[in-house]
Amino acid sequence: MYKTLAKSMRQYIKPSILTMIFLAGEVFAEMMIPYLMAKVLDRGFETKDIQYIIQIGLLMAVIALISMTCGILGGKFSSDASAGFAANLREDIYRNIQRFSFQNIDRFSTPSLITRLTTDITNIQFAFQMVLKTVIRAPFMIVFAFIMAAYTNLKLSMIILAVIPFLGAALIFLIYRVHPYFVKVFRQYDHLNQTVQEVINGVRVVKSFVREEKEIDRFKEASEQIKQVFMKSEKLIALNSPIMQIAVYSSLLVVYWFGAKFVVAGSMTPGTLTSFIMYMLQILNSLMMFSMIFVMIVISEASCERVAEVLTEKSTLTNPENPVTTIENGEIEFKNVSFKYYPEAQEADLTNISFKIESGQTIGIIGGTGSGKSSLIQLIPRLYDTTQGEVYVAGRNVKEYDLVTLRDQIAMVLQKNTLFSGTILENLRWGDKDASLAEVKRMASLAQADQFVSTFPEEYNTILDQGGNNVSGGQKQRLTIARALLKKPKILILDDSTSAVDTKTDAKIRQAFKEEIPNTTKIIVAQRVSSIQDADKIIVLDEGKINGIGTHEELLANNQIYQEVYESQVKGGRISE
Repeated sequence: MYKTLAKSMRQYIKPSILTMIFLAGEVFAEMMIPYLMAKVLDRGFETKDIQYIIQIGLLMAVIALISMTCGILGGKFSSDASAGFAANLREDIYRNIQRFSFQNIDRFSTPSLITRLTTDITNIQFAFQMVLKTVIRAPFMIVFAFIMAAYTNLKLSMIILAVIPFLGAALIFLIYRVHPYFVKVFRQYDHLNQTVQEVINGVRVVKSFVREEKEIDRFKEASEQIKQVFMKSEKLIALNSPIMQIAVYSSLLVVYWFGAKFVVAGSMTPGTLTSFIMYMLQILNSLMMFSMIFVMIVISEASCERVAEVLTEKSTLTNPENPVTTIENGEIEFKNVSFKYYPEAQEADLTNISFKIESGQTIGIIGGTGSGKSSLIQLIPRLYDTTQGEVYVAGRNVKEYDLVTLRDQIAMVLQKNTLFSGTILENLRWGDKDASLAEVKRMASLAQADQFVSTFPEEYNTILDQGGNNVSGGQKQRLTIARALLKKPKILILDDSTSAVDTKTDAKIRQAFKEEIPNTTKIIVAQRVSSIQDADKIIVLDEGKINGIGTHEELLANNQIYQEVYESQVKGGRISE
């Protein structure tokens, strides 16, 4: 896990090393203060040598200045290293997520990935900074201070050795007990983020059904679960401070007791005892600091595990060793294809699917909700891989193609149309970043989008809100179709992408496809028969199986499901006879 995270250090290894060097210098300088203080007490005050006191005092001031400078520089470099490390970590995770297949994303869930990119990395950043500043400083302080304490009085230093194992055992106990709670906490954070994301995305639905109070209650319930787990962990963490204080004050009392006896016996001077106590306080304070930072490390360890899990996740879709980088045409063939979203699922989402589409044909796919329409089309650009059987494009198994090449030649307009913040022009140029304004307008005209875009004051420079919420559903669909057309694909897939468009505009779009892109293979998934009745071939799906294949007339004559859909839409006025 830590080896995986360490790869994100890259250019911040040097600042991390410099942090350790400067903190070691700070600790070494601090170690000299008690030693010089003992000199002042035992020699300067005893002999009333003012000159000596001034000399040592000036030396102590210089050492204190050096210690302060080292501390400031150590803090600067630790901040640079931790912030840079966190930035690299975010970039590495985001980069890996971009390589994920849909199956990988389904395994983690979107809210969980958001939590790992934000909350978890922030925890790691703070912990890493504290590790550099404290966990590095504390061991130096403990080792150097113990050496100086042992040099001052070896017998008294044994008291310190007796305390350290006790504190170490207490720390190990706390770490062992607390860690599982924080694993649960971050799982609950995923659930909380999911709740927030659902409500924000569906805020219009929430308000239309007057569900505000119920959603507040749902949020409070998720928040309460986090609070309960946190409280259990905090009860254990709260033991840390009193345990440390008992150990510190008990050992101090013992040192005062024996130290006083040594001074009275003449085997130890007051100055030496003072310096020893200062060394001991430095050691015990470092141990207390060490214990507090370990709490932060325990919290971050759960985050480290979650982040490392994303970093080490390999996409379920990989390129072959020698991928094919050209696609000759838009021919598509399914051979005995079966598919499950989850390998452990008992029933397949698609079963024994076989058909062939010639390049340039227009194919319609129709079926009820859950019949497998979207599942089928997602296998063509390898958004998922088949469980059994093969999918061919231009006579080759899709697994033989370079993924970028394959997806670059297949344009998909999914059910959930997504537009991004920015201008209409910027959104459309996702299809071709180098497209001229004239090309953009032409494709927008084919998608019947140019007419309404031209009515906006800024036309193609009109700013879209996040998700394209300032345009209607039908306008959004037409813009996403135009974006897909700009790819100039060999295969165009529309997944119920004109459902919010009126039938007249829908017919114009289909006619434009027929006239302007005759060589592009077009797959139209639809609920409306009118959207696919002119297709060269129509596939009827039912419960993940092909129920029928044929033209509109053939299916009307011999396919019951198609007949029922057609008749229901004729009676409902959705098809003009």
